[in-house]
Amino acid sequence: MIYIEYIFVSILSSKDDELLSKIGGSIVANRQPNHALKSWRERLSIRQIDLARIMDVSPSVLSDYESGRRPSPGISFVRRYIEALIKLDKERDKFLEKLTESSKGSAILDIGEFNESISASEVVELVDGKILSGDKYLERKIYGFTLLDSIQTIYSLSGFDYYKIFGATTERVLIFTNVGLGRSPLVAIRVSQFKPRMVVLHGPKTVDKLAIDLAEQEQIVLSLSSLRREEDFSKRFEKI
Repeated sequence: MIYIEYIFVSILSSKDDELLSKIGGSIVANRQPNHALKSWRERLSIRQIDLARIMDVSPSVLSDYESGRRPSPGISFVRRYIEALIKLDKERDKFLEKLTESSKGSAILDIGEFNESISASEVVELVDGKILSGDKYLERKIYGFTLLDSIQTIYSLSGFDYYKIFGATTERVLIFTNVGLGRSPLVAIRVSQFKPRMVVLHGPKTVDKLAIDLAEQEQIVLSLSSLRREEDFSKRFEKI
């Protein structure tokens, strides 16, 4: 997967490289690239018929790819798809330009992508964690991390700012600090269209059963970290 992503990013070198790489990385790293394509289109509120017109293909072709009726699209098709999304978005809300602005803020304490993927079980070890839910998903590949202040996330992160926490891919771990019972982060994820593969909670001694139940319903690996300081997360992840 990393090799495929490297090829994809190198092909898309241009003035929109950062933007193209971000979207492309989230698609090729997704276990269901067909659904990832559709998610990006819907995220930008772009109609299938408008995208098909820019790409010079029939809407039925797009529908087949997005639904999985056709095999996973190749790199060439994904590139055309993303370029068409960018073109239409520039003519409208410029949501994507805002997405490439600095991700760090009061809610996002740190964010990064790994040079090589690591398993969810390795993340548990890195954060001195205890598994609360999702032991059967511990071999999942994790490609990045986002460190969040849970209180600031609830009060100040909304709209397109929320999507910034996913960096280049949803195949990542979200780490919430200053957590009370652990309910709020999981509720926020539950109602969101985009889900991380793993969540780490930092702060509480015990976690509310509702948070654990929600993690199980969303098939998310949930772990409780015993690291003493929140800056320890960045120090451990920067070595990957």
